[in-house]
Amino acid sequence: MNARRRELFGLVLAGLIASVALATVTLARDAEISPDVVTWGALFLGLYVVAHVVIRRTAPNADGALLPLTAVLTAFGVTTIYRLDPGDGGRQAVWIAAGVAALAGTLLWFRHDYRVLESYRYLFGVGAVALLLLPSLPGLGETVNGARLWVDLGVIQFQPGELAKICLILFLAGYLREKRESLARGQLKDVGPLLAIWGAAMLVIVVTNDLGSALLNFGIFLAMLYVATGRALFVAAGLTLFLGGAAVLYNAIGHVQDRVTIWLQPWTDEPVYCSLTGELALRQDCASYQLVKSLYSIANGGFGGTGLGQGTFTSVDGSQLIPYLRTDFIFSAIAQELGLVGAAAVLLVFMLFVVRGMRVALQADDGFSKLLAAGLTFGFALQTFIIVGGVLRVVPLTGITLPFVSYGGTSIVANFVLLALLLLVSNRANEPR
Repeated sequence: MNARRRELFGLVLAGLIASVALATVTLARDAEISPDVVTWGALFLGLYVVAHVVIRRTAPNADGALLPLTAVLTAFGVTTIYRLDPGDGGRQAVWIAAGVAALAGTLLWFRHDYRVLESYRYLFGVGAVALLLLPSLPGLGETVNGARLWVDLGVIQFQPGELAKICLILFLAGYLREKRESLARGQLKDVGPLLAIWGAAMLVIVVTNDLGSALLNFGIFLAMLYVATGRALFVAAGLTLFLGGAAVLYNAIGHVQDRVTIWLQPWTDEPVYCSLTGELALRQDCASYQLVKSLYSIANGGFGGTGLGQGTFTSVDGSQLIPYLRTDFIFSAIAQELGLVGAAAVLLVFMLFVVRGMRVALQADDGFSKLLAAGLTFGFALQTFIIVGGVLRVVPLTGITLPFVSYGGTSIVANFVLLALLLLVSNRANEPR
């Protein structure tokens, strides 16, 4: 069975998973299975079959597992969002369709040779910095949970950090391919970009109060630098710079201090000052309310979960127990309703995506393609770790999204573009010479 047939078979399985999951949700909510479930399953499968046809035409030798894995993740995401709010579930389905359109457009545009992107590496570098700083502009940026992550243009609202991540990876893939030999020799004149990107990461923390995006983008840089040079010393130096800079900014920026405090001490026995109300309150009833409720939600799921559609996410008066549940804390909802087994299965799908992505990087036979695939895959993996680790209290909580699962159009479209670039690299690596 060739890659395209395996891909189609995997998409059929993903369509069945989406249909069964939605049927379970409607059964739990309405005590009957809606006939719309069949229609939804057919539309979901049809959407990905369109993507499959485009891949068959533009990248016939690409990896056959990446698209089905993506379909499974989006199935879990849209089903969970629909269970929380049917209206948001419908809008998420529209964004998935837009993501598939972005995937098809990227594949069609660069089907002949995506390596032309290397010629625009400096433009991508400037664009990445501009996108990261865009939320800090007066009148454009919107503060959510103390961090300026969003740009509000009235008719549309988007998170530029998701697009900046891809621009940064394209810049680094081109630059490090060009400078890798001199960097491997340790020439100081070429270490400037290390300091420049470190400075940009610190600047992002200062102007947007967003530790998560700074950690994500700087982590991507260090990983790609190691892939390009093979020198662990650069990684150690970069980590030292980041931790030192973060420590300095920790003492200077109150929001960063709050995030770390919530991470280390989410519960208090005595009332402390609550910045939200200006009064004394237990921290679990104020600053760490989201995180604590999220941990209770995960614990409530136990080993086997409560079952799809049967979790507890609202109080008796109908108010939501966990704010921003469909975005920042969607993994908490999945863990409660699917339990440890189901949550581990979802994480396993993410791990399989990362394994296939790294396999693409290993198969690539030119420096730009290898760095591009490695950067895209590591960025996907690190973003997943940061958001899941924040929800599980492994690392400080941040406001980035869970790829392909969280609600939001910018994240969905950006990750489908990421998938398209991986497929293009894989196609070139596997095509007959």
